[in-house]
Amino acid sequence: MLSPHSYANISFFQPPAFLMIGIPGLEAIHGWISIPFSSMYTVALTGNWLILLAVRRTPSLHQPMYFFLSMLALTDVGLTLSTLPTTLAVLWFDHRLIGFNTCLVQMFFLHSFSVVESSVLLAMSFDRFVAISNPLRYAAVLTNNVILRIGLAIMARATLCLFPVPFLIKRLNFCPGRNLLSHSFCFHPDVMRRACDDITINIRYGLFVVLSTCGIDSLLIILSYTLILHTVMGLASPRERVRALNTCVSHILAVFVFFIPVITISMIHRFGRHLPHIVHAFVAYVYLVVPPVLNPIIYSVKSKPIREAMLRVLKGKR
Repeated sequence: MLSPHSYANISFFQPPAFLMIGIPGLEAIHGWISIPFSSMYTVALTGNWLILLAVRRTPSLHQPMYFFLSMLALTDVGLTLSTLPTTLAVLWFDHRLIGFNTCLVQMFFLHSFSVVESSVLLAMSFDRFVAISNPLRYAAVLTNNVILRIGLAIMARATLCLFPVPFLIKRLNFCPGRNLLSHSFCFHPDVMRRACDDITINIRYGLFVVLSTCGIDSLLIILSYTLILHTVMGLASPRERVRALNTCVSHILAVFVFFIPVITISMIHRFGRHLPHIVHAFVAYVYLVVPPVLNPIIYSVKSKPIREAMLRVLKGKR
């Protein structure tokens, strides 16, 4: 290892590894904290895999609505697996080091899956709009080929948006001794602020990604539901109105579960730097862990076909 005086002769420095922390100030009880985290990760992976198996094994669920739900479940599995190894390594074994390049890879996948989730929720709102406003042409509009193209477009969008991010980090000059991350995973705003370089480009590009993905998606989802409400209010029967809105409840809850933490964490990282580190950590964990846990619960509770199909999978029935 180089001595502190040796760094003075180095014009460009990148740390070989970052040092992660779990819950700031609560390191002494990480063992106990790992219990709820392990439980949530187990629920997230089990619940989302059950949805995937239920849709695959149940021919009656081979419909656009449930194909999009499968996309959401698969995205939640990816988002969970992005943070699970490092989070549990910190909480279980106090293994806090993560290599520089490994950190960038984790950061890419973590944020890519977040963008994919936002895009899938937008696609699901379009699905609900078509199903309610033009039910007779629903199957003709959202064919399997169209759904496949939407899925590929979602993946391409996330990849293209996030691909520059690791390279924008690699160009930065870091200061020795500033390699302590605020989370147990590599989060872009956290990593870039460890640099001793000008991070204006990183901040602006990060803001561009957030606004061009989650920002636009949230506005289009609001527009979709405005049009849905306009259509529903035009229905003659109150029972038909309730029935139409009931098909949207699960999706609306999933939208709130995802976008409220996204907005909160974006605001905190830009305007709440004075807040205690534990607040930043708590909001980040809510943003990354809670949606994959709650989405299967929401859909299994609110959707009878999904609930019955999941129970058949658990019982080993076809």
